[in-house]
This record gives sequence, structure tokens and C-alpha cells, in this order.
Amino acid sequence: MAISNASRPINSQELKACAARGIRFIELPIAFDALTVAVNPRNSWARTISTEELGRLWNRGAQGRIKRWNQGNSAWPARPITLCGPDKDSGTFDYFNKAVNGNAANSRSDYSSSEDDNVLVNCVASDLQSLGYFGYSYYAANRNRLRALAVEGPKGAVHPSLEAVQKERYLPFSRPLFLYINNAQLLERPELQRFVTAFVRQAPRIVETAGAIPLPESTYRLVETKLYRHVLGSSFSGDLPVGLTVSQALGRSFQQLKRPLPR
Repeated sequence: MAISNASRPINSQELKACAARGIRFIELPIAFDALTVAVNPRNSWARTISTEELGRLWNRGAQGRIKRWNQGNSAWPARPITLCGPDKDSGTFDYFNKAVNGNAANSRSDYSSSEDDNVLVNCVASDLQSLGYFGYSYYAANRNRLRALAVEGPKGAVHPSLEAVQKERYLPFSRPLFLYINNAQLLERPELQRFVTAFVRQAPRIVETAGAIPLPESTYRLVETKLYRHVLGSSFSGDLPVGLTVSQALGRSFQQLKRPLPR
């Protein structure tokens, strides 16, 4: 594979797999996302939600036991709750569970899962009792069918939006999105080099059209520099950081540019 997109940094297991196969790669941050928690628009009781309440609903120990809204928050009604979320192979699944349950694998499995976020949107949009989570672009494209909850974080209860992410208020559910480029193929295929370079140069428009949140324009120049210099490997060392601000995540993404090039 020449290019892989990712909604989280490469993890330690994947790094080991790359090393075992001699795969070297370039990690390029390309956009930001606001992981969005949404309910059906007819839901009249839930307006905000905390990571503690989400953890109560979604952790592994909730399986078969937490089945009603009031078990997440006693002020909510004793109605059945339908949970909709990505499957366990999703980077969104990893990020969400690390943020709310402290471990990327700590999730109940008795919920409506799919690798297709459009299926999750329909799960929430078609059921008054539902609550789901997915990437911001899927919420933005379906605002008339969904209602996003404000997430209670260190900056108070904040709704997901481009402004909230760029002003570093939507925490802990702001996250960088990446492209991973196979370096051997990049060096061997001029057309791939041209494609990736053109993509990075046009990224603000492409990202905005896709419904994600663009990086600052000056940052894309750093991304292009990282590509041009063939700066290899990950700045995240197999870690899945949660709750980084935009500036913290970008600073970490470009740590490698500060290192001297190998001689």
C-alpha cells in the first residue's frame, strides 16, 4: 500500500509490524477532527455529556448491565438506550475509548457497530433512544438528522465546531488526522510524489470540502517540508495521546524536523 489515511497515530503494534517487514514511512498530519457525540434530534433530555457519563455507558463493565439512559445520568429518563459506534478496528474506536475509559480496548461490545460511519449516522437518526459517536464530517453532513451534544471538558461544555477545535476549546475530543506514505514507493514512483505534493498544497480546500477541519496554512508548509526531506517514522512513538490541543499535537508532529538529517 502506497498511502494510508488514519484517524489516530500509528500504534506500537503497527510500528513493530512495519519494522518486521522493512517498511519505512512518512507521517503527515493533514487535518483535525472533532470526534462528535450525537443523539436523535427528537431527544428532549440530553444536551451535554461528560467523559465520565460516556465511560459509564461504554466501558467493558457496562456490557449487559447498563441498558437505560438514567444509568448514565440519573436526571435522564429510564428509557432504553441504543448505542451506536465504530467497530474495534477503527481508529475512532481506539481514540474514544482511550479518552473515556482510559484504555483503547476498554469497550463494551453489545452495541450497534459498523466500520461505515454512514451506518452509524442512520442508527442515531432513525431511533429516538439512540446515542452514537463518529467523526465530525459525518455530523456536519447530516446536521438536519442529528443533534450534537456539548462535551464537558476542561474548557466547560463545548459543542464540536471548526472554531472550537482551532481555538483549542473542544477537549478531549479534538484529534489530528494523518496520511502515512510508504517511503520506498514514494522514491520509486514520481507520480506518487507529484500526487502527494499536490494534495498537501491543496489540502486546506480538500479538507474543508470533505467536512474536516483544516490546519493553519503555515502548518501545511511544514508538512510539505517534512515530505520533501523524507523525514521518516512517527513523532508519536506508538502512543495514542488524548486531549492534546491543536498546538501541542502539531508541535509533536513536527519534532522530527528539528533533528539533523542522517549523513
